[in-house]
Amino acid sequence: MSTGRPEGSTPADERPVSLQRALRASPGVLRLALVRFTGQFGDGMFQAALSGAILFNPERETDPLAIAAAFAVLLLPYSLIGPYAGALLDRWDRRAVLLVANVLRAILIGAVSVGLLADSGETPLLLLALAVVGISRFVLSGVSAALPRVLDQHWLVPANSVLATVASACAGVGAAASVAIIGLVGAGDFASAIAVAVSAVWSVVGAVLAAGFGHGVLGPEPGAAVRESAVRAIATGLRHGAAAVWRSGEVTTAMVGIGTHRIVFGTNTLIMVLVLRQAPIDGSASNTGLTRFGLAIGCTAAGMLVAAVVAPLLIPRLGRSRTVVLGLCTATAVQLALVTPTAIATDGNGAHRAHQLLLVGAFLFGLAGQTIKLTGDAIMQIDIDDTRRGQVFALQDTVFNIAFVLAIALAALVIPADGRSIAVVLVGAGIYCAGIAAIALNNRRVPVTR
Repeated sequence: MSTGRPEGSTPADERPVSLQRALRASPGVLRLALVRFTGQFGDGMFQAALSGAILFNPERETDPLAIAAAFAVLLLPYSLIGPYAGALLDRWDRRAVLLVANVLRAILIGAVSVGLLADSGETPLLLLALAVVGISRFVLSGVSAALPRVLDQHWLVPANSVLATVASACAGVGAAASVAIIGLVGAGDFASAIAVAVSAVWSVVGAVLAAGFGHGVLGPEPGAAVRESAVRAIATGLRHGAAAVWRSGEVTTAMVGIGTHRIVFGTNTLIMVLVLRQAPIDGSASNTGLTRFGLAIGCTAAGMLVAAVVAPLLIPRLGRSRTVVLGLCTATAVQLALVTPTAIATDGNGAHRAHQLLLVGAFLFGLAGQTIKLTGDAIMQIDIDDTRRGQVFALQDTVFNIAFVLAIALAALVIPADGRSIAVVLVGAGIYCAGIAAIALNNRRVPVTR
């Protein structure tokens, strides 16, 4: 007898209680979740403190190219190390990985703090930060790979949703904690060094939690045969992922939509950093560039939360491809109406209004971008076979985070130090339009049968 819902699914009103019971009945889930939560809280603290030290520090006159380098350090490890992390975690004891990686991360964070106190230049700080963020990615991959070892497979999808949401909140609270510490201690390298040092505590906590697992509990299976090298496995997987994307017209649409938004969002992020770090309009010491940037990030996050409600309502009514196009059209309008004023504002009042419009734009970009991302994820989860799904998501992470950083780097070559460039803003709108046109052409393409 049909129940009116997909086979194997659980009614929405039954999921929370059942999932709670499943988590309580699965030893190790809470400990593994705490390893992730403490790690992401510390990551949020570290990255916000690093932003305070390099991007919004009155003691450092950071130019646009240096800002692009800072974003590369913060974002590229996710793309460059992530695929290798997945391959290596199928070869090494994951409990040992989590333990050693957390200890090593704490040591490197301590070195960054010392470097700030010693007034080191940006290059050594960025190199140390590159190692810290890369290890953080390794830890996150280890937690994800280990979860099926401590939780029944039936609950992996809802548990991942819960863990990802709470972990993102932990990272945001950690970033807010760094901003608060810097606000209390005062702007400058000393305040950033204190915030960085405090973030190392959470890596130590993560190491202690990881040590509580028994040897081999988190996998991989002992004696598991490895038939190909990690490098070959990654290259093959990305190639197969690209082929799977091209075979599905809607998945190609999703990739074009997500990629287009990531490129423009990269240039807009650089504009936001350069504009918001200018001297506060009201002369208030509390109205710092870091505080205003934190507020903009909060507005973007709020838009993303609204998208989590809006996207499930739009997709059944418009269809998946049309929802992606609607997101791109919305982003184009925001680019022209709300980002353009930042490039043409000249007097103090105009700049103040431009700052306010930029915050509204951050919210709407978060809404549009996350709607595109959630729609794209749904398309890939539905249309891509399970044997290729991980490869497609790995391809998406790798290509689009690199595109984000390259967009910042290219914009940094031409944008002035105050971030006001009408040409860069209009090029961003043009990229959105090109993405919409590419989707229109792709929708005319006859899909290739798998």
